[in-house]
Amino acid sequence: MKKIFVTCLAMAALVATGSVNAAGNKDAGQTKSAACAGCHAADGNSTISANPKLAGQHADYLVKQMKEFKSKKRDNAIMFGMVAALSDQDMADIAAYYSSKTVKTGDADKALYKKGETIYRAGNASKGLSACVGCHAPNGAGIAAAKFPSLAGQHSDYVVAQLKAFSAGKRANDAGKMMQNIAGKMNDADMKAVAAYIQGLH
Repeated sequence: MKKIFVTCLAMAALVATGSVNAAGNKDAGQTKSAACAGCHAADGNSTISANPKLAGQHADYLVKQMKEFKSKKRDNAIMFGMVAALSDQDMADIAAYYSSKTVKTGDADKALYKKGETIYRAGNASKGLSACVGCHAPNGAGIAAAKFPSLAGQHSDYVVAQLKAFSAGKRANDAGKMMQNIAGKMNDADMKAVAAYIQGLH
């Protein structure tokens, strides 16, 4: 765990010194986000478990994802269509709006909670699986400077889908393949457990 935590800190310092985004205007972002509401809800608290909650997410992380959907570094035809016409300022404004909202946490599956908590907080040494807490914080807040996302309250179905995508290499926009390497050491049961814990985390 110490090794991954040090790696996360190093990545945070590297990213923080090498990236600056335009400041977003949350009021303008509220208007510009109208098209996003169908999938992510007006306040960013999606009620559709396959679609991520955006409320309370770090603005820089949201901008990064939108830019990577636009460049197709992160491949998603629906999201490409949504962001294709957005300028950098539009993205900054939308991100500022969603980051200003408060995420609504869900309930963790009690049958999976303990296993999920163990993986999130301690990893699994027998698999060489690092703890999530090193990069995503004990409360799931993430590390804004490194663009490591907040996970607290995120839909478990969405978390599982992303872990599977990282594991299969279908999602490859993670710095240094960190998430691909971690997810690749997880089986379906591990993913479901940690995702259930994250859904109830606050």
